[in-house]
Amino acid sequence: MSQPPPFTLHVSEDTESDNQELSPDNEGALHTSFRQLIQEQSSLAEAGTELELQERGRGHPAHLAPPDASASAWLEPGQGEQHPGDSTTLRILASMPSRTIGRSRGAIISQYYNRTARLRRRSSRPSLQQLSRAARPSLRQYDLETDPARATLEDKRSLLAKELLSLSPSQRSHMLLSVPLSLAEKRALRRELNEQRSPLGLRAHHAAAPSPCGWSKDYVALGCRHLWYRLLALLPAAQPWHYALKQIGGRFGSSVLSYFLFLKTLLMFNVFSFLILLVFVVALQAAYPPAKANQQSFTGFELLTGAGYFTHSLLYYGYYGNITLNDPSASSLSGSVAAPAAPPLPYNMPLAYLFTVGVSFFATCILLVYSMYHSFGESYRVGSSAGDLAIKVFCAWDFKVIQRRSVKLQCENICTQLKELLAERRSRSCPLSLCQRLGRVAVLLLAWVLSLSTVLGCVVAVHYFSEHMHAVQQEHRALAGSSWQREGILLVLPLTVSLLNTLMPHLYNLLATWERQDSPEVEVYVAICRNLLLKMVVLGLLCYQWLSRRVVCSYEECWETCVGQDLYRFMVMDFVFTLLDTIFGELVWRLISEKRLKSKQRPEFDIARNVLELIYGQTLTWLGVLFAPLLSAVQVLKLLLLFYIKKTSLMQNCQAPSKPWQASRMRTVFITLLCFPSFLGTAVFISYTIWSVKPSETCGPFQGLETIYKSVNVWAKLLEKSSPNITWLTWLHQYLVENTFFLFFLSGVLLAVTYFNIQVVRGQQRIICLLKEQIANEGEDKIFLIHKLHSICKQKERCA
Repeated sequence: MSQPPPFTLHVSEDTESDNQELSPDNEGALHTSFRQLIQEQSSLAEAGTELELQERGRGHPAHLAPPDASASAWLEPGQGEQHPGDSTTLRILASMPSRTIGRSRGAIISQYYNRTARLRRRSSRPSLQQLSRAARPSLRQYDLETDPARATLEDKRSLLAKELLSLSPSQRSHMLLSVPLSLAEKRALRRELNEQRSPLGLRAHHAAAPSPCGWSKDYVALGCRHLWYRLLALLPAAQPWHYALKQIGGRFGSSVLSYFLFLKTLLMFNVFSFLILLVFVVALQAAYPPAKANQQSFTGFELLTGAGYFTHSLLYYGYYGNITLNDPSASSLSGSVAAPAAPPLPYNMPLAYLFTVGVSFFATCILLVYSMYHSFGESYRVGSSAGDLAIKVFCAWDFKVIQRRSVKLQCENICTQLKELLAERRSRSCPLSLCQRLGRVAVLLLAWVLSLSTVLGCVVAVHYFSEHMHAVQQEHRALAGSSWQREGILLVLPLTVSLLNTLMPHLYNLLATWERQDSPEVEVYVAICRNLLLKMVVLGLLCYQWLSRRVVCSYEECWETCVGQDLYRFMVMDFVFTLLDTIFGELVWRLISEKRLKSKQRPEFDIARNVLELIYGQTLTWLGVLFAPLLSAVQVLKLLLLFYIKKTSLMQNCQAPSKPWQASRMRTVFITLLCFPSFLGTAVFISYTIWSVKPSETCGPFQGLETIYKSVNVWAKLLEKSSPNITWLTWLHQYLVENTFFLFFLSGVLLAVTYFNIQVVRGQQRIICLLKEQIANEGEDKIFLIHKLHSICKQKERCA
């Protein structure tokens, strides 16, 4: 065998050695070195071409010429035989994994045969006696497809089957799943495994016949396994709205699907909050109702106003007492601490009310942070291939789907995702000129000035209208009008605010049409910011007015109950206007477009407006947790109705977005907006109410106290007197609750962890960019080395 010339690249020619293999480092270096060269010379990857070139080189050396100019870097004409440098280069390229694995099924089977053998040896299993090491094909040192001395495909498959039989069932199943073969090849391999395993089973059966107990045990185990697999298969379908969400995502894309996923997330939050309040506050108060019964009758109008019969019910703050439920003789938590000896650890209703609300908010905060972190990890995952068009084209189909309905749904889903990816690539606009950029900036500034002006005008209008309606309510109370009129007047302010919240998004849509944003995603983000600014400013104004009028309300009833009723009315009116907007904006518009205008164009689903309605309704729910504990149950019912109404209207009245776009980060943005403007503002309002606002004097669980927080101090003093053995609770209250350092410390830790995670993700993204650049540069370096190699060969030829 010819030896390579003595230049820098040294390659061992001992390819027949059975005891030596190339190290993984050398193999990785070869794979990286010739990656770019293989892409340029992919025509030489086929085995037939290599054989033809070798035969032509041996038979007609004088007429050997490369098929084109690029191939001349590989084969140089020689006198009598190929140059040793050319054979070395061809042998190196032929031994690379990228040249063998992607070319033949025999190479794949041999590779997984070697992997299975290594896995078996790692598991301390005895090696097969009938197989020597020389009988095991090596992927790295041989051309498994073109060498006629190697084993055939059937022999390789049988060797792989024998090695698979020596593995455990779990390892065998995992190995079969990971083999990159077609389904027909995998079925043939499984069939061969079953055929080779059945004689062993027959011999075992003849050797020792199992007892009836053994047969029954096997059948029971087999039945339990099949039942477990069926339950696992039904687990995804048991999730709420599993098929409905797949149907929406397949027909309308990920942008519309993000709204329904966000609705599902809010539903989980409210169910969790409702269960906590139901178990620790509402159920116990229902078990020990107050002595004063409800004197009003139910008329049905309370469903809109929240007043009347609902005023003295479990729905509002004023119904809950300030007694110790497990000791009816215990005194109330008024300012006097001269109560008799209380039982150890009594279930104090004011304390349970306060701590349950606090735990509900704290648990919601943790769930929000976790959801935001999880969504951030899914959307901004480092190295994610979700936006890779090639992977979506060749690897998106799930071959386990066999039902006709599921196959059709998956086809729609893949088509929609491909449309989104193609639209995202087409949306990369060309750079604008200086005049065009100045004109665009002027249009954007004017649009934002108009939107901010409308927000300011709406806030001023709501302020003066609220003051006017408050004066009208006081006049009707002084005149002692009918209850229907008083309750009807209460609906005027929520109706006006809900009407503004419904009409203003349409004005912002007109501004967005005038702006002509670069992408639909930016257009949705801008619309969300404008609508969110309007709703949050209006809610901030209403919260200020509710706290400023607490003295006027507290003369007749609990001002906390008045605030809870207002929040209930705002929630009901928001739901009513959402239904009206769905009916007139989608259903009626579709009928007019089809019947009158004779047009097939249907309205599109407004993502920004619908998402802001969800955030607005959830903010109302969180504001009412302290004043109306059952408001979360109302929100759960509202979200359930909204899902089915919006889904039906979407399927019947709407069309897919005219500009498909991939909403991979929309859910992260929705959760972030829900966390910071909505939840944070609500937490500030509730905290201010607990620490600084005086509760009602005559009703509620905190009557007679200076602030709601004083109930904790009173309970700590009673606990210290009644049970000196558990004074550590008072110590925890003093140093962890009253001391603000602990709160600031937790906030600092949370911010530090968040900052650390963001920096880690940015660092990983930067490292990946640098590695990609390094791979490209190494490809160019290897091309340079190949040219140098052939120049040395030419110099050797001239010297010879």
